[in-house]
Amino acid sequence: MTSSSPAPRGPQGLAILAVIVAILSLQGGASLAKQLFPAVGAQGAVSLRLTFASLMLLAFWRPWRTRPARGSLKWIVGYGAVLGCMNLTFYLSLRTVPLGLAVALEFIGPLTVAVLASRRAIDLVWVAMAAAGILLLVSLGPVTARIDLPGAGLALAAGVFWGLYIILGKRAGAANPGHAAAYGALVAAAIVIPVGIAHAGATLLSPALLPLGLAVGLLTSALPYSLEMLAMARMSSRTFGVLMSLEPAIGALSGFLFLQERLSPVQMAAVALIMVASAGVVLEPRRD
Repeated sequence: MTSSSPAPRGPQGLAILAVIVAILSLQGGASLAKQLFPAVGAQGAVSLRLTFASLMLLAFWRPWRTRPARGSLKWIVGYGAVLGCMNLTFYLSLRTVPLGLAVALEFIGPLTVAVLASRRAIDLVWVAMAAAGILLLVSLGPVTARIDLPGAGLALAAGVFWGLYIILGKRAGAANPGHAAAYGALVAAAIVIPVGIAHAGATLLSPALLPLGLAVGLLTSALPYSLEMLAMARMSSRTFGVLMSLEPAIGALSGFLFLQERLSPVQMAAVALIMVASAGVVLEPRRD
């Protein structure tokens, strides 16, 4: 909607805060999820994640109480499909690619959305700065010295799905974010669970793994997807896409803290560039 007056700062500020909390939760949960890989593999880990997430989202939002908005069902199904594919390809990449590197490669999706949606020169400056940070992040250093090409390809595929997730998520959540988050996670789980069962079988039901799976579902899906749905309904795809440039920085930090994936000085400089770009797009005055 076009307006001659500045956009309200309150709702926009809350949306920005929601995205930041979602990123912190998601990356911390991703580090936790890698602990499931030895027992059930990446396929089993993402299956547990989405199963618990969909159950929690359904219980929290209770979307059956109201009818979905007219015409929103196709967007919700599409959003859920890309959500499932995004999670599966990303977790498969984590088998051989460090978390910070995988997130950096995956960021090609939000970055592309930001570039395509940009209408102002200053936005391209922030996007270029974020892109420079990503290039540095995947360039030199002990973490990326032995890059697995198939794993990197899976991370890039996850980035394609991430870009579609932003576009479809905004449409799906425009009328009712709760419907999109809950039903979308259910669609994603329905897509991924057969893959997880085929790989891990009955091990997925091991009582020792279920608490960890529950924690992963909460931190990596239920909480961040709900927050992102609320945020995407209140900000432009361009702003959301560039703000998500915090993901590689926080992913690299999470990998360092929880997975002992060390950063080189060049990669630390890259993290700084990405964070400056994110701050720039948030602080830049704009009119919606």
